[in-house]
Amino acid sequence: MPDPVISLDRVTRVFPAEPPVRALAEVSLAVRRGDHLAVVGPSGSGKSTLLNTLGLLDRPTSGSYLLDGVETTALKDGARTRLRGERIGFVFQSFHLLAHRTALENVMLAEVYRGRGPSRAGRRERAERALARVRMEHRAGFQPNRLSGGERQRVAIARALLGEPSLLLCDEPTGNLDGHNTGLLLDLFDDLRDQGHTIVIITHEDEVSERAGRRIRITDGELWEE
Repeated sequence: MPDPVISLDRVTRVFPAEPPVRALAEVSLAVRRGDHLAVVGPSGSGKSTLLNTLGLLDRPTSGSYLLDGVETTALKDGARTRLRGERIGFVFQSFHLLAHRTALENVMLAEVYRGRGPSRAGRRERAERALARVRMEHRAGFQPNRLSGGERQRVAIARALLGEPSLLLCDEPTGNLDGHNTGLLLDLFDDLRDQGHTIVIITHEDEVSERAGRRIRITDGELWEE
């Protein structure tokens, strides 16, 4: 059986308030390499806190989080930032593409921000391959305002895939898409899963969660598998 990419052991996140807010309640979760997992739950259930924890954007109050075998909870900020850049590809609802850059340049910038890539020529070649993987090579020279919502999300996924991250972490990736483009994007996630990518999707849409291989529900900071 493949080793876990994500291993949470009794992770709790408590925010200071009167009374304190317990956003995650001793959560344990294993996500193995090649899993396609959807996390569903109502607003205020803890989805965002779980996303931020998995993405190394927030620290648990207690418990253990191993990402690709690395215990993350005691890492200093610089080490967490490096690990996040090397092991996690993020896909967001709002795409976060630079308007004045082409699709190819937006993908290339992923390595610039990570401080990776020996040369501009090497970055270009890798970015072209990433765009081809999401079937967007024919739009490489287009700026985002000339792309549909579904095409912009494909570019964002190509950017997230650059560098072969251990985990693709998606926050409501279909939230700004119509039904047709949602279906195309879910087909792409199926393809990436078949290629062995590990995918975690935070969503409130049944159509998205039903296509995943596993479905986890979160309510009041507690998880259970459906």
